Amino acid sequence: MNKLNIDVLIIGGGPAGLAAATGAHEAGVRDILILERESGLGGILKQCIHNGFGLHTFKEELTGPEYMQRYIDKIGELNLPYKLGTMVLSVSPDGRVAASARDGRAARRQGCRSSALIVTAVNAADGQFQINAKSVVLTCGCRERARGAVNIAGARVAGIYTAGTAQKYVNTMGYMPGRRVVVLGSGDIGLIMARRMTFEGAKVLAVLELLPYSSGLKRNIVQCLYDFNIPLYYSHTVTEIRGRERVEGVTAMRVDEKTLQPIPGTEMNFECDTLLLSVGLLPENELSKKAGIALSPVTGGPLVDETLMTNVIGIFAAGNMLHVHDLVDYVSEEASLAGANAARFARNESVKNLRGTEAGGSLIQVETGRGVRYTVPQFIRADTAVESVSLKFRVDNVYKNCRLNITAGEIPIIGMKKRVMAPGEMEVVTLGKAMLEKVKTNKQIKIEIQ
Repeated sequence: MNKLNIDVLIIGGGPAGLAAATGAHEAGVRDILILERESGLGGILKQCIHNGFGLHTFKEELTGPEYMQRYIDKIGELNLPYKLGTMVLSVSPDGRVAASARDGRAARRQGCRSSALIVTAVNAADGQFQINAKSVVLTCGCRERARGAVNIAGARVAGIYTAGTAQKYVNTMGYMPGRRVVVLGSGDIGLIMARRMTFEGAKVLAVLELLPYSSGLKRNIVQCLYDFNIPLYYSHTVTEIRGRERVEGVTAMRVDEKTLQPIPGTEMNFECDTLLLSVGLLPENELSKKAGIALSPVTGGPLVDETLMTNVIGIFAAGNMLHVHDLVDYVSEEASLAGANAARFARNESVKNLRGTEAGGSLIQVETGRGVRYTVPQFIRADTAVESVSLKFRVDNVYKNCRLNITAGEIPIIGMKKRVMAPGEMEVVTLGKAMLEKVKTNKQIKIEIQ
């Protein structure tokens, strides 16, 4: 079996992977390799032909392919190598952590310094081969929930698609999934596809959302639905699919906001030939599980510290496989940081910051209080040497005229008024050096909404 030795190995050639590669290069490492299972770089952005990308990263509005091409061109300029059509089978640390560890803190205590991370992969050109990597950045992206995840009763007929599949058919293959459409779920891709199908001449009858609020960005609700008079029904779901060979109609019902159970007598019937599902995204973490990486029960992605390193020493994570982002600009920023830290780790720089002790170092857990679903990172090293840490988090409901509080024990760190906070909009706060000193001194940090 062929074997390669690489300083920084990046698994995934989408937006996060390419940003991680450029981040590692900017941090001084030149021995970098990207592995991508598809036939081209770019990931999901290849089919996202709508605009709205790049406002933060490039200070101009781009389409998905345009945004991605900027990074592909950068990879070419830096002469960074990559292997396409390559499936990674496993990532095996020499010093493993227990796969059964119940939380990140326990898993980290079992961790140890690994001399190399052994990655097994396969492709048509090389067959099966192994890579000995000093550090690995996981940027595997996410996948859509399908019909089986939402348990809709009714016929198993043609005409039911995930919103991403419909997007690929329309934008890259030139196929129309249908002409009379109902969308279940108000995630961003569902909202965007409601508009896209309208552009292509279809009639979008309704967008149905199980929750009393949208999981998509406010701007997408306005630009994709309101601007085209597409009705949005909160607290509604599809309860039955009708048809013989293909979808002929669906029944929707209002649900109780607390129990989310359908309310009898609230049925609405839509005569349609297509049902698009935009019912959530799942971080792609099969490799993480095999490697013994501790996963968050809330995000489904790895638990990480402020350097974006997982409980397996030397493995970093970024992008939508870490937690689902709103904007690709945020994915690129996060992945660039992960790549830079992986490069420093590979070069044995900032050893105290990136490695701590052989057992993973002392950790301060970022506790979530009222109104906060999760944060990334979930841990901050007590001996961290970074100048600042960006905490990304999502709230669990819509809050108006509220207050965001971050404390270290009884010591206030951040207190700010917020006009509105919603689950569909990721929030970011930055802890500066003075704030981090308070956290390290008190060995506690908590974020909550009041």
